[in-house]
Amino acid sequence: MLRKLLSALFALFVLAAICIAAYFNQEFTFRQINKVRGMYFVYKGDKAYKELKIPKAIKYYNMGLSLYPEHYSAWYNLGNLYVAYEDYYSALNAYEQAFKYNPKMMIARMNYGIISSEKLGDFDSALKQYNEIIKTKRHLVTIPYVYDNKISFKENKAIAYYNIGVTYRLKSLYSADDWELQRKYLAKAIQAYKKSVKINPNSYDAQYNLGLAYHISGNYDEAGKCYCKAINVAPMNYEAHYNLALLLRKLGHYQEAFEEIDKASTLITALDQNSATQEYVAIVMNDIMRNVNRDNEYKKYLEGILDAEEHKIKQHMAKSEDEIKSKETKEDKEKGSITSKGINFVNGKVVATEELDQAILEDFGTCSAMKYFDPVYDEE
Repeated sequence: MLRKLLSALFALFVLAAICIAAYFNQEFTFRQINKVRGMYFVYKGDKAYKELKIPKAIKYYNMGLSLYPEHYSAWYNLGNLYVAYEDYYSALNAYEQAFKYNPKMMIARMNYGIISSEKLGDFDSALKQYNEIIKTKRHLVTIPYVYDNKISFKENKAIAYYNIGVTYRLKSLYSADDWELQRKYLAKAIQAYKKSVKINPNSYDAQYNLGLAYHISGNYDEAGKCYCKAINVAPMNYEAHYNLALLLRKLGHYQEAFEEIDKASTLITALDQNSATQEYVAIVMNDIMRNVNRDNEYKKYLEGILDAEEHKIKQHMAKSEDEIKSKETKEDKEKGSITSKGINFVNGKVVATEELDQAILEDFGTCSAMKYFDPVYDEE
């Protein structure tokens, strides 16, 4: 009985102490109460966000942030929602609040820069945030098979350098009336792209845009190398094939130009429904074809192909009928199918296989024009 009485007295003492502390620290107490209430509204905002109820999510986030403004993740999500509504100034304000309360929130700085540059044309504000990302030092932590922030840190720097290149490229476009200024911004774009590629050489966007910047500045050798590297990284993206074709046409290498424009046309037809793009590529393709037909180098190349094909046909005919039949199974005969070197022929038609897909990928990823830009490549 005495123990229960002592426990009750202790509980009352603790409660009284809390009340006294709250009375003499009312500001702190109200701040904590508001924090709890704010977290509740942010929770409701997160739930609405996941359910794609955007107006409701914006409402709850604003309610939560009015009570607990330090919640940087809520500011970031709110910025994304404003972008969806194309309310870019509100989005910038939200992103700015996010990295105000968490200066190392790189994704908020990145989004701020992209919106500033590409949507509002505020290039200097974008560059400021990209440079902050590069300057920000992070504690690198690696726990094998569990956690590694080195990769994400490097990726953020590579993307920041890439976005700096994009921003300076846009600044050069807006400086078209001032050639010296345009060249200055192009040079800065090239330097930024090079830093991005150094960190992540397997970035198609960085390699392609570096090639484009070199192309515009008149450095055709470096442009060609970059286009070829972009093609090696992502063979099924048509832009690098197309720009390389234009570059090769300008340099008078019509044979390789035709090969690249043919690949670009194939990819656009398969992947892009933009009829205007298809039409323009067809015009360029016809122009290159006319030059190809007049090019003596191509005629020799064509003769070589014909000779090679004739030799292949003779070799094929020389194979014994028994050797071909040995590759057929009873099931193949019933279905009318033959398998040869990874390609299936069913009733005289080619059927896709993994080997065929790989062969197509290798063909589109081969940049035969590299020999014009990098002599080492030709020797290898």
